[in-house]
Amino acid sequence: MKIDSYLKAKSVEEAYKVLKENKDAAVIAGGAWLKLMPKTIGTAIDLKGLGLDEITETDNEIVIGCMATLRQVEKYEALQEQYDGIISKSASSIMGVTVRNIATIGGTVAGKYGFSDLLPTLMVVDAELEFYKRGRVKLSEFMNEKGFADDILTHIYIKKVKSRGWFETMKNTAIDFPIINSAVIKSPEGYCIVIGARPYKAAYAIKSMEFINACKNPGTDEIAQAADIAADEMKFGKNQRGSAEYRKELCRTFVKRGLTEVIS
Repeated sequence: MKIDSYLKAKSVEEAYKVLKENKDAAVIAGGAWLKLMPKTIGTAIDLKGLGLDEITETDNEIVIGCMATLRQVEKYEALQEQYDGIISKSASSIMGVTVRNIATIGGTVAGKYGFSDLLPTLMVVDAELEFYKRGRVKLSEFMNEKGFADDILTHIYIKKVKSRGWFETMKNTAIDFPIINSAVIKSPEGYCIVIGARPYKAAYAIKSMEFINACKNPGTDEIAQAADIAADEMKFGKNQRGSAEYRKELCRTFVKRGLTEVIS
């Protein structure tokens, strides 16, 4: 990789201006996944020192700065209490502590990485993102749009809700990228299911969610049927970690486990 110049931004406004005016500029976040970025970066923009590395709380939300590390997310007490701690659990499953002390939540979200363990849990709890110019948008909206390339993610918002949650990831080794992962919650609004690392980016199992939410008192048979629907509706691919067929069967198993856990 070649980086022509480095900018330690003095403000988010300065970082935004450079990013907007230079097509070959990029925010480097924690730098953990730099090799996945373009081979040549004109200006590498560093957001460290701008106060974006803190996690705070309001009465209704947990607010995570984009430069907070995955280790901070893993260890933050309030996140360990929300949705049975699935956000903290998903962060703790990523590589080793050394990497989690470097990688940032902002870099993870902005990259929309298909291999992310964290994105499915953020999607399933309906997280919102704050961009410098665009303002607040739902993570689900960001995942399906391309119009954010020249904006800067500053914060992630997690609603404080008393809900059940479940997360699981399958890997060949503890420090490998996932073969597949899944997050399931039961909230006052109903059930939500997200499947990630298919190896495509995380996505909602819409038909499965519609089915299980239409069931008044879902039991073993309904859970199994919802798992079958999820496995059939999701698109799976193959790579060096697993085949599409293997991922499909894991999806079926994960959805069944997740719904069983949050319903119990």
